Formats: sequence, C-alpha cells, structure tokens
Amino acid sequence: MKQNYFAHETAIIDGDCSIGDGTKIWHFSHIMSHCVIGERCNIGQNVVISPEVVLGNNVKIQNNVSVYTGVTCDDDVFLGPSMVFTNVINPRSAVNRKNQYAKTHVGKGATIGANATVVCGHDIGEYAFIGAGAVVTKNIPPYALVVGNPSKQIGWMSEYGHRLYFDKNGMAVCPESGEKYQLFDNKVVKIDS
Repeated sequence: MKQNYFAHETAIIDGDCSIGDGTKIWHFSHIMSHCVIGERCNIGQNVVISPEVVLGNNVKIQNNVSVYTGVTCDDDVFLGPSMVFTNVINPRSAVNRKNQYAKTHVGKGATIGANATVVCGHDIGEYAFIGAGAVVTKNIPPYALVVGNPSKQIGWMSEYGHRLYFDKNGMAVCPESGEKYQLFDNKVVKIDS
C-alpha cells in the first residue's frame, strides 16, 4: 500500500496507527500505536503522539510537544512549541494510574501558545486562544482569550486570531476577515453574513 504522508527518516511510527494524506512528520518524532492523525497535519521535531490520541485534519504541532493518551484535537488546531498536556490529575511514580487518564478535548481552530500547560480533564472551546505560558485549570469557552497562571480570560478572539472589541450592542468585527461576532450572555457566536 502506498504511503501518502511524509515521515523523516529519524521518525518512529508504530504499527496500527492511521495517518492521513499529506501529513508531514519531522525529525525524532514518535507516533505511537492506535492513534489517528488526520490529513495535512504537520508534526514538528521531537513530538510524541501517544496511543489512542485523535487529531483532526490540518492540525499543526510545533517542536517538543507530547500529546498524551486522552487528548483529542479537532480540525485546524495549533499547538505551540513546548506546550504541555497532562493526563493524570495526581501522578506518582510508584502508583500506576493508566486506567485513570482524564480526557482533554481541543475544539476546532483553537490555538494553544508556546509553553502553555493544559491540566487534564478540561476542554478548550473552538477558536479559543490560550496565551504563551498560560496554565489552563478549567474549561475554556469558545472564542475565549486566556492568559496567565492560573489562566484567566481577558477577552475574545476571532476565527482569524484577532482580539474582538464589542460595541454597546454586543457586536464586533474581525479586522482581517470582516466577519461579525455577537456577545450575548457571556458567549460569543459568529454571525453568518
């Protein structure tokens, strides 16, 4: 069967994983068994994808990221350099907790910045933007902009990655795309044109 993805010669790809067309896997990365990687993904240098991880299409993972069992990422997710996922709330070297992995879901189009940490069991909403170095300790709503340790929401982001500024009627426009958004009851929705 023809391989329709690129893997650098130093990458290790275990059996029983699914890798979509057009995906690129770079130097010293390890793709472990039973994971699913979508089409057109870019897996940077020194990345580990653990068993049973599911990545959608066009997911970009920068260098030095480990995506542990229990994590799923929808399409178009961006994981910045050296960001961290955890998968056990109370790890101990002498206690085996492999049956206690907590799930983390990253929604479509979300960005997690460099050196950020996502504590397991918390979901990141679609198009949310986690700033560099932030530590996520709770669920993050769609379109939210969060920074700090522990992370705190400081605003809202457009699907193009621009901060949204809402008028008195709760309306905002992305400066790049021109798309319109509405803020109501502390939730943001994109308005179809």
